[in-house]
Amino acid sequence: MVAAGLSASLSPVLAAEPAADTAAATPAAEGEGEGKAALSAGPAASQPSKADLAYGAYQRGYYITAIELAEPLANLGDPAAQTLLGEIYSRGLGVKRDMKEAARWYEAAAKAGKPEAQFRYAMILLEGSAVSRDEAQARDLMQAAADRGLPLAEYNYGQMLIESSPSGGFTDAARYFEKAAKAGVPEAQYAMSQLFASGRGVTEDLQKARAFLHAAALNGFTIAQIEYGIWLINGKGGPAKAEEGFRFLRHAAALGNPIAINRVAHLYKDGIGTEPNVVEAAKWAVLAKRTKNSDAVLDDFFRGLDAAAQKAALEAANRFRSG
Repeated sequence: MVAAGLSASLSPVLAAEPAADTAAATPAAEGEGEGKAALSAGPAASQPSKADLAYGAYQRGYYITAIELAEPLANLGDPAAQTLLGEIYSRGLGVKRDMKEAARWYEAAAKAGKPEAQFRYAMILLEGSAVSRDEAQARDLMQAAADRGLPLAEYNYGQMLIESSPSGGFTDAARYFEKAAKAGVPEAQYAMSQLFASGRGVTEDLQKARAFLHAAALNGFTIAQIEYGIWLINGKGGPAKAEEGFRFLRHAAALGNPIAINRVAHLYKDGIGTEPNVVEAAKWAVLAKRTKNSDAVLDDFFRGLDAAAQKAALEAANRFRSG
């Protein structure tokens, strides 16, 4: 799902999932605090409940134990235990991944009003493989989770508002995007930068657009890093800061982004934000060619180098590893 009129990078997102053999984030990593509060209450706290013990086992990677502790509670209607089981089965932690079983538990918790489960089950309904696709129900659940303050749901519901009304959904979407952006969702921060830059749904304000773009860039959103770097170099939405802009673009290029690779080649060639460096410029020009994002200027630049510079650039490009 891509919001009409916005960058194609804006799409429904799930929370980043840690590796299955780590002490993973809780299924309520976007707002539920019951388990954390109980576990951190200190020496004076009462004896941990079975729900706390299940959650604690999950945190430590004892997933089978977590299932054994959570399942009786889930069968009695405990929405936190149901959400925990949904998370375990959806990710295949200690058991075979089973999206139908995950959907069953998420649906039960969603009906009980658990916002994390409402969000997860809405995503399953949109995907439409474990259960029949149901956009209308997914939208209702996403709105419910968003209205209860779940940041990822706020972002995704904003997307839905724009998609359902491309000509008039931006104003309502902006309210949800802004809440998610302030909660630290980089996709929402980027979305707000686009809205303020274009004046859709909000009053055009390049300074605010740059601030949201900066936040998304700092949160590792690659497209934001590229755009923010370009804005800094061009002085858009604030003073020009070529060296800082180069650093953002260089970081994105090092991760292998083709657009950033092309821009960095030009910056090294022209000495913008960094000292001019023929071999580095040629190296990045070679990489731009390999990622199918070169241009006539870079091609002519490389062809104009002597054989020694071309060889050095090719060797440097061959040593490049993204990441």
